[in-house]
Amino acid sequence: MSRMSFAFTLAAALWLGSSAAAQTPAVPKSPAADRKSALNKTVLEAWVRHLLVMDSRITVTISDPKPAPIAGLVEVTVHASLGDRAQDFLFYISSDGSQILQGTVWDVGLNPFKKELDKLHTAFQPSMGTPGATVVLVEFSDFECPYCKEEAKMLRDNLLAAYPKQVRLYYKEYPLESIHPWAKPAAIAGRCVFQQAANTFWDYHDWIYAHQGEITAGNFKDKAMEWAKTAKDIDASQLNACIDGKATEEAIDKNIAEGQALEVTGTPTLFVNGRRIPNVVDWPTLRNIVDYEIEYQKTARNAGEDCGCETTLQLPGAPPAKPAVPLQTR
Repeated sequence: MSRMSFAFTLAAALWLGSSAAAQTPAVPKSPAADRKSALNKTVLEAWVRHLLVMDSRITVTISDPKPAPIAGLVEVTVHASLGDRAQDFLFYISSDGSQILQGTVWDVGLNPFKKELDKLHTAFQPSMGTPGATVVLVEFSDFECPYCKEEAKMLRDNLLAAYPKQVRLYYKEYPLESIHPWAKPAAIAGRCVFQQAANTFWDYHDWIYAHQGEITAGNFKDKAMEWAKTAKDIDASQLNACIDGKATEEAIDKNIAEGQALEVTGTPTLFVNGRRIPNVVDWPTLRNIVDYEIEYQKTARNAGEDCGCETTLQLPGAPPAKPAVPLQTR
């Protein structure tokens, strides 16, 4: 539309509006009519964009409100995405739409980490330590991540030496493909090793972190096969076929989806009986947390390992395995 025709149309609309106003008595608006409501998705989106500095490149989707855990509030999820990255933000809104609350709601009768515990599944994952342990650590890690290398060494050097019977550690692959080009192939290969010989997975784990600086996307496969030639209980030809066929990629993708559901945004991320520890943690700090949890669980008994969690693999022709179950949350 040209500037002139747009102006003419606008003028006509104003004239018609003023004419109608002259014929129709004005109806006073209530004060509430001018009040913005966070229950209006357009209003809430504008407010959230301003709060979190989300420009037009970011797509924002707002859920319909549903009852919140606290009386008098409703719960709304704001989903923000940019390319393959996404994050959810939870808000609580007063029933009249005038107030917004962001935070975590806990039930005092439950473990404060119950939401995380319910999402953590450890069946059929590489592990070390004592089955049925009081304290369960679940690590989301990336074989190409230098910080993961640092934490891996700390855990391998200290954890079982200090706690031979009281802890169990599970390893979950969480390759950050956008920045680490050989992380997912390494994760797939690690799972192939685990399928052949569960305990040998940890030899692979230690080897790949020790040689991290020598590995590239171009030479990873050759390096892995060199390791396999001398690895205990590993059939190199079987491993080669497993890697080429990406036979374990589905298991990796499940761990990635679990990490996303837990809003894991970086590696390493460690959960200790559900308590999230992002980034690298030093041994004295971790030991304090584990010691506290051991003592706390003597009376609370609301975390630790569910004895249904096993590392038994489902093999062709074998009876169906038990489904993955969450960590114990009595």
